[in-house]
Amino acid sequence: MGRRRDAGEEEEDGTEPRACATGKLRLYVSGPLGPGPRSLAPDQAHWLGTVMRARPGTIVHLFNGRDGEWVGPLESVSRKGAVVRLDRAYRPQDSVPDLWLLFAPVKRGRVDWLVEKAVELGVARLLPVLTERTVVGRVNADRLGAHAIEAAEQCGRLSVPELAGPERLDRCLAGWDPARRLVFCDEHGAEGAAPPIARALSGLPPGPAAILIGPEGGFSPAERAGLAALPFALPVSLGPRIMRAETAALAALAVWQACLGDWRGGGPTQKRVAGGSPDPI
Repeated sequence: MGRRRDAGEEEEDGTEPRACATGKLRLYVSGPLGPGPRSLAPDQAHWLGTVMRARPGTIVHLFNGRDGEWVGPLESVSRKGAVVRLDRAYRPQDSVPDLWLLFAPVKRGRVDWLVEKAVELGVARLLPVLTERTVVGRVNADRLGAHAIEAAEQCGRLSVPELAGPERLDRCLAGWDPARRLVFCDEHGAEGAAPPIARALSGLPPGPAAILIGPEGGFSPAERAGLAALPFALPVSLGPRIMRAETAALAALAVWQACLGDWRGGGPTQKRVAGGSPDPI
């Protein structure tokens, strides 16, 4: 788990770190969850006690991506660690759409923002890919992993998407499962080479999918031709305006969620299990 930001330490965009948007204190843990005491790591204890000024008795929510969300009072907190006594399940484990995001890495602040917003938009897996025109060839996996965890804590998700290591695009596609549709956002699609994304996605059946966003300089002609020739790839247009890579990624994710994902309604339930109720902070 990456380092949490200290009190007063700002985000790249100048904002301060925040708790869950619903006002709850939510933390991701890797171990199993169930009734009884649950120890937290020193950095989580620091965040609770120093940043959020939580005291014994404060209600804390924990999730691990497997056992749903559990809740209980903070029993103790110090520099060395903290203990939460979990007393009940608050929400059952849900699922997210089987949607991946393949993206060419961009500069630090922008890729951090991309990962945060992709988590909020419900991606299940993040895959940095290296293309012929990729400018940023290195990815700080620890930092991006920490951003993914914090985004999941803040947006109410019950899971953290998997973050894969950087891989060359051609190698990634060489082992591709053809059952997973690859939605290829073509920067030249507005010239008539690809259908608008909303129209293209509306005609697809539900199923595993991935969205591919190219680098700041776009795909090379050879890459575009190779992608267009793949039987599982679907080239789409994001419209007449030129978008930054991270903007294009989030626009495509939003359209996919509206056409095929859990924005349509009837998706994974977010209801709390029996006995769950809002808790005071």
